[in-house]
Amino acid sequence: MDGLQAASALYKRRRSANAVGLALSMAAMALGLVVLLWILAVLFGKGLAAVDLNMFTRDTPAPGSEGGGLRNAIVGSLMMLGLTVLVSTPVGILAGIYLAEYGDESKTAELTRFVTDIMLSAPSIVLGLFVYAILVAPMGNFSGFAGSLALSLIAIPVVVRTTENMLRLVPGSLREAAAALGAPRWKVSLMISLRAARSGVITGLLLAIARVSGETAPLLFTALNNQFFSTNMGQPMANLPVVIFQFAMSPYDNWIRLAWGGALLITLTVLAINIVARVFFRDKAAGR
Repeated sequence: MDGLQAASALYKRRRSANAVGLALSMAAMALGLVVLLWILAVLFGKGLAAVDLNMFTRDTPAPGSEGGGLRNAIVGSLMMLGLTVLVSTPVGILAGIYLAEYGDESKTAELTRFVTDIMLSAPSIVLGLFVYAILVAPMGNFSGFAGSLALSLIAIPVVVRTTENMLRLVPGSLREAAAALGAPRWKVSLMISLRAARSGVITGLLLAIARVSGETAPLLFTALNNQFFSTNMGQPMANLPVVIFQFAMSPYDNWIRLAWGGALLITLTVLAINIVARVFFRDKAAGR
């Protein structure tokens, strides 16, 4: 009887502890959702007022002038972000494949992981200053290429780490089956392991894009800004993060309105990329 009573008391304590833990978890989740919805509500409430045709067809206005838009900043951001994706995707994925498939006992792989961890934790402004010191200062001018390089240094570690982690989740039996059929190791890595982990790799790439889309500090030291429309990546280039930073602190109402519109545009773009990618890969998986 004493044993049953002790077991019953232990069971009640565990139920109580579980209930407390569950309640705290739900409260933390609710608090996070409330803050997130609050931020989105303010962003949509003030940003939608600035979204019109002029925002996409007119360039940023001069100080004190009325009207204007964000065309030059939108085009500049898209060009720099596109170059960043072109650089960080192959470099990050191939480095992740090397670390996961070939770097178990390699000193080079250990050094690569160490440097990747440092870059992941390094403030973005430090990477911007690094690019300024090695590229902007020697060349004597800011440029879109320097901005893309700074953003690539932020994105590559995210892609590397995510790719390595996703590849390590692929069962070893899958690799062994492909090797038993005579497939070389490089083909197993690219055609078997990478295809099995492609959803996670794409998720890592999207995380990297989402992170660099709103980075302001590195672009202040690399691409700077340009009030006029320009597609010359070798010259200072307008971009949404820097324009938002400058306009949000200005005394002009139309600049502040455009800053809210630019912030909403970045948020909606990142959200759209995530939704499209998830829907696309879900349909591909369902069709197999």
